[in-house]
Amino acid sequence: MSNLKFALRTLFKTPFVTVVAILSLALGIGANAAIFSMFNQILLRPLPVPEPARLVNVGAPGPKPGSNSCSGAGSCDWVFSYAMFRDLERVQTPFTGLAAHVEFDANVAARGQTESVSGMIVSGSYFPVLGVKPAIGRLLAAGDDPAPGQAHVVVLSYGYWQRRFASDPGVLDQPIIVNGQTMTVVGVAERGFEGTTLGARPAIFAPVTMIGFSQPFKGFDNRRSYFLYLFGRLKPGVSIEQARVALAGPYHNIINDVEAPLQQGMSQQTMTRFKARTLVLEPGHAGQSVVKTEARTPLLLLLCVTAFVLLIACANIANLLLARSAARAGEMAVRLSIGAGRGRLVRQLLGESCLLAVFGGMAGLVVAQWTLNLMLAILPKEATNSVAAQVDMPVVLFAAALTLATGLLFGLFPALHSTRAELVSALKGTAGQPSGARGASRFRTTLATAQIALSMTLLVAAGLFIKSLVNVSRVQLGLKAENVIMFAISPELNGYSTERTRQLFERVEDALAALPGVTGVTSGTVPLLSGSNWGNTVAVEGFEQGPDTDANSRFNLIGPAYFHTLGMTVLAGREFTRADTLGSRKVAIVNEAFARKFNLGRDAVGRHMSNHGRDKPLDVEIVGFVQNAKYSDVKREVPPQFFLPYRQDDRLASINFYVRTAAQPEAMMSSVTRAVAQLDATLPIENMRTLTRQIRDNVFLDRFIGTLSTAFACLATLLAAIGLYGVLAYTVAQRTREIGVRMALGAAPSRVRAMILRQVGAMTIAGGLIGAAGAVALGRFAEALLFDLKGWDPTVLAAAAALLAVVALGAGLVPAVRASQVEPMLALRYE
Repeated sequence: MSNLKFALRTLFKTPFVTVVAILSLALGIGANAAIFSMFNQILLRPLPVPEPARLVNVGAPGPKPGSNSCSGAGSCDWVFSYAMFRDLERVQTPFTGLAAHVEFDANVAARGQTESVSGMIVSGSYFPVLGVKPAIGRLLAAGDDPAPGQAHVVVLSYGYWQRRFASDPGVLDQPIIVNGQTMTVVGVAERGFEGTTLGARPAIFAPVTMIGFSQPFKGFDNRRSYFLYLFGRLKPGVSIEQARVALAGPYHNIINDVEAPLQQGMSQQTMTRFKARTLVLEPGHAGQSVVKTEARTPLLLLLCVTAFVLLIACANIANLLLARSAARAGEMAVRLSIGAGRGRLVRQLLGESCLLAVFGGMAGLVVAQWTLNLMLAILPKEATNSVAAQVDMPVVLFAAALTLATGLLFGLFPALHSTRAELVSALKGTAGQPSGARGASRFRTTLATAQIALSMTLLVAAGLFIKSLVNVSRVQLGLKAENVIMFAISPELNGYSTERTRQLFERVEDALAALPGVTGVTSGTVPLLSGSNWGNTVAVEGFEQGPDTDANSRFNLIGPAYFHTLGMTVLAGREFTRADTLGSRKVAIVNEAFARKFNLGRDAVGRHMSNHGRDKPLDVEIVGFVQNAKYSDVKREVPPQFFLPYRQDDRLASINFYVRTAAQPEAMMSSVTRAVAQLDATLPIENMRTLTRQIRDNVFLDRFIGTLSTAFACLATLLAAIGLYGVLAYTVAQRTREIGVRMALGAAPSRVRAMILRQVGAMTIAGGLIGAAGAVALGRFAEALLFDLKGWDPTVLAAAAALLAVVALGAGLVPAVRASQVEPMLALRYE
């Protein structure tokens, strides 16, 4: 306690130095804590279930001919058919149970209101395998999915029960309508459980056998329809590798004896790969989510960046403590000379540095909250479902550990240096003698050089991401996104038949077109630039294809005036009209990439194709040829794509409308909402936004990394400049007598300035070269995140070096000028 009181008095004796140190630490610790919060929530946090370490995700990479439906739970390597799930459920032995799940969109009507929510289709084993308990009622069990269409029961999530039903226990055994099907609420999941897919917060859980709801699903017996994600819970004492070996034999037998004979038109080479498919098992303690795969590299990169910022802050404070220890050299010498133990003095000085770190860590929690708020403001609305802007207990513990580590890191050398035994000799000549040994001077210079190196690395990294973002902004989209509103409606989820859905779509088109200020209305089933991809194997007139020929193309079902409304160029032929209906001649429009892939040249109009694959009649006539335009991703190449009129589709479920306006689109959104509500007040409008916002959200990761890396690089450079200034100012103060002697002997002020600036130049060049090497290594690590750019870019390196040189010159100029203004007689008289 006495040491603590003494440390507080010491810190308050130099309030300016203390405040600067606390702010530097707060920025460094706060930035690290904020990034760790996201890292923990996305990559580390286990599911809130008993013994999550025993959960295992199951995948099956390899050829999957047929229909693949992949969602946010993972890539298509991780999906299974319903029949395969039931087979594995019967034969598996290493698990206490095997469960299946998949996300779905739901229109839920209850108590006079309909809203669009996210749902989860789950097997009866889902909750038992996880060990989740009900808050009220019961959860789904094995008896709730006996056969397709027979289990009309649902479970509500705790959050949805609170928000939608005000935590009313009377909701049990009450009917609600889910996607047109009457279902009975049998229970509510326990508080805190939000499913097993990061980023998806299901409001309801329904049995897997009810996947079609009011539209019966026909894929239960189709082993070529892959859509379910699987996980299991290991039996006590069983390892993942033991489980993989135990499942390998039964899975191999099912693949070779049951599924291989069902494959048609497959080459021998592909059949060999199909038969050789094996199961992949990975730890499932954190659930299943594609977000984890996509976020790992960016978050690791940002953790490295913030660690560099903290190191620069620590170097600054170490220099400040060294300078202060030099001023206290006499005090330490006196205390050592009268018998104080060195260990006690070191403990006291480390206590001062740790106390400083504690203040910095406490302020860092506030900075962390601000940084999290900034990061969530950059992220699109959908991405914020994965993370929360909260400084929770793991973040506090991380900040505490970081605080203790930094306190020891920046305080150890100054404490050891200040308590050297030979300091007793300083009692003989403390007056007029430069305090601080040559070793301390070298250490200060090394710290400043390291700060410059780290700043160079961060400046280059920020420059790479800024240039990558510029490249993204220059991508030619092939469409005009300004003044376009987009939204979706899903009548099928409200129980509409296909014919009623078609009629509603036409009425919506007419109602929107009649609004004042609307200059165009169109629609499409695949939302533009949303990451969605619909594809199918096609056959094209004149194109020869063998068993392994890639004949896949992306497609979209669209409405009339699609290309005109969205500003896409029709190169030949025509657009679709309202006359292209189910009973008329089948027609299609193709893009340039499609024509190039299938050797159509620019004479695609008039050719015929099939959108059902090889060996099918070429019964679709190509009536239009359009210029390439971006489809699902701004940064990906435009894929081969064909368009079909949605009116010729025999099963309509949902569609996205695009409304071009003459005025600002935000001002028209309420009018659009009212126009749809007048046609069906119970039909929710889904995800209304501008097309411009959709494009920004499509490249949010580039903006996210670019913004944060630039902010952290600027902060690091500012801290490095402060550190460099501090070193030079202290050096000038310590060399006052030497400079006075030089000027008394005739040295010109310009020569003195040059002497100080040479020191600046030497540190800047050494640090810049080291930092450039680190930047190249960091750039290679981050290259996958860059667009149309290598991890080593000469322009970015040169720009970063120039900026760093200017900053270093600015930091060194004031001490250099001050040194050149030393009065020789005053300096010598003082000495």
